[in-house]
Amino acid sequence: MSATALFVALSAVGVVASAQTVRIANQGDALSMDPHSLNETLQLSVTGNVYEPLVGRNKDLSLTPMLATSWKQTSPTVWRFELRKGVQFHDGTPFTADDVVFSLARTQVEGSDMKSYTNDFKEVRKIDSHTVEIETKTPFPILPDVLSLVYIMSKKWCETNQATVPVDRRKGVENTASFKANGTGPFRVRERQPNVRTVFTRNGSYWGKIEGNVTEVVFTPIGNDATRVAALLSGEVDVMEPVPVQDIDRVNSSANTRAVTGPELRTIFLGMDQKRDELLYSNVKGKNPFKDKRVRQAFYQAIDIKGIKKTVMRGASNPSAQLVGPGINGFQPEMKRLPYDVEAAKKLMAEAGYPNGFEVSMNCPNDRYVNDGRICQTVAANLSRINVKINLQAETKGTYFPKVLRRDTSFYMLGWTPATYDAHNVMNAIMRCVDDKGAGQFNLGAYCNPKVDELTLKVQAETDKNKRNAYIKEAFDLHAADVGHIPLHQQALAWGVNKKVKLVQLADNFMYFKWISLP
Repeated sequence: MSATALFVALSAVGVVASAQTVRIANQGDALSMDPHSLNETLQLSVTGNVYEPLVGRNKDLSLTPMLATSWKQTSPTVWRFELRKGVQFHDGTPFTADDVVFSLARTQVEGSDMKSYTNDFKEVRKIDSHTVEIETKTPFPILPDVLSLVYIMSKKWCETNQATVPVDRRKGVENTASFKANGTGPFRVRERQPNVRTVFTRNGSYWGKIEGNVTEVVFTPIGNDATRVAALLSGEVDVMEPVPVQDIDRVNSSANTRAVTGPELRTIFLGMDQKRDELLYSNVKGKNPFKDKRVRQAFYQAIDIKGIKKTVMRGASNPSAQLVGPGINGFQPEMKRLPYDVEAAKKLMAEAGYPNGFEVSMNCPNDRYVNDGRICQTVAANLSRINVKINLQAETKGTYFPKVLRRDTSFYMLGWTPATYDAHNVMNAIMRCVDDKGAGQFNLGAYCNPKVDELTLKVQAETDKNKRNAYIKEAFDLHAADVGHIPLHQQALAWGVNKKVKLVQLADNFMYFKWISLP
């Protein structure tokens, strides 16, 4: 955002500000108001104030009734949900079972980024106006957890506005649901200016209790770290995230602001195209070096993860050996990273037939994760030690995500927070072989081990905790032995908050407006 545009946006914030207006800044914007178009934390966090799932989360991340008041398993493959009565969408339309059947089907169509949540659904049935049944292809005891980020839309509104299918971020297509919203949540969208500001107002006819006293939220993307920090310190915004790690002490030393920090459940990792016979973006012709495990392992062992923690993250990261971190059910604390060893990496490259390395492009966002651009620059420098020349393409997430999600990439960075707080989520979305139903939807390099697929289905169906954890361990061990992806670290959360603001920071980095209060 230019200085002029920022001044205009913040001036507008000042005009609408009142005692119950909270002004929030983020390094990026939600790319759409459509809750099914992008499975990304910021987008789902923002739209999660407007739309709601059947089953939600409490402040301790435990499950809580939302649009469903109760649920039970009636057979190993069938769950019955009793829906909340008397709920209205923001346009006054009553919420019914038809909206649930429609919304869950909408997550499975072309363009949906939420397929991996519902890919094992066999049928969603309306029993009566406020009862639905979900039948799954195999037993699915963690189904309520899986539904916590699948938001319900109005069937009537979507049909009226030609928005029956989600926008496809890979193709750049937009529809009414991209810019307007009609949920059941505690806040409504009053104004939407993509990449400038979005204004939310309290839903006066909300069915539930809104604990906070905020009546209006002005959300402004400010991509420049220094500008975002300055806006917080000057009082132009009340909340911002992330606080750059180098500015946490500065924010805490101010009389009016504080940094709210904590561990995040997100794991940052690198992926490689392991499917194509020839990489799209490399000087190696006629073959794909990433199909060779020795090359993948060489890349892994050439990355100085402790150096990244010290110099780039300033200690605010936890190096990881797997795609989930502490706090996720199924985390394996005994797993160790492959050692950082440049000489061993060079030897592996030579054994694989690349003693002089090769060139490859790397896709990386520069406004999505903490220090993402700098991490990728450091990885590129590390890999130069084994004669790999990285052509780094760091860009805003608005162009980065569409590119990598259509698999137009050879080597990329991604971050992942399991929405279910369970290892099955990452196994199903990232470690499974890719199909057209949603399995492996974010396995962008098409890693594939049929044994991992088999174990994923066992983890999904198993109710015995010890057996289930043994399956998870076996799958993670196989994935690590394959070097299916290169795990980097879990980043730490840091929100900058004016001391007059009370809010709740969750380990999944969701920010719910209903829990924000001002004096």
